[in-house]
Amino acid sequence: MTVDGSPPGSSPQRMSMDESVGELVSQLTTDLGQLTRQELALAKAELQAEAKKAGKGAGMLGGAAFAGWMVALFGSLTVMWALDKAMDLIWAALIVAAIWAVVAAVLAVVGRKELQEVHPKPDQTVESLKEDAKWLKTRKS
Repeated sequence: MTVDGSPPGSSPQRMSMDESVGELVSQLTTDLGQLTRQELALAKAELQAEAKKAGKGAGMLGGAAFAGWMVALFGSLTVMWALDKAMDLIWAALIVAAIWAVVAAVLAVVGRKELQEVHPKPDQTVESLKEDAKWLKTRKS
């Protein structure tokens, strides 16, 4: 929208009273089509940025899960064998399991925090649509 309230791409001249209703409808249809395409492009750009952020967070959680699985497997066996020298193997296995429970809780909290920072609502598009609605109301009157 321009400063004088006219839609983008329209001439600054006032429409003459002799213009037909068909021409006015045609101009309005063209303006609305252009406006719709612009709003869709803005929404697409906003949603792509948020999807990229969400994908990054999900990928990090997946990588953490795989790394945690490998560390849990080999580290647990090593710690259990080391603790077996000082205590019964059952107690050693229980201690290792408790340690992995703490690690899982920390990874879950960090991953959840990352995913909560994703905002799927396209704020700029919503604001722009509100402005467009106001413009249309002033155009009708």
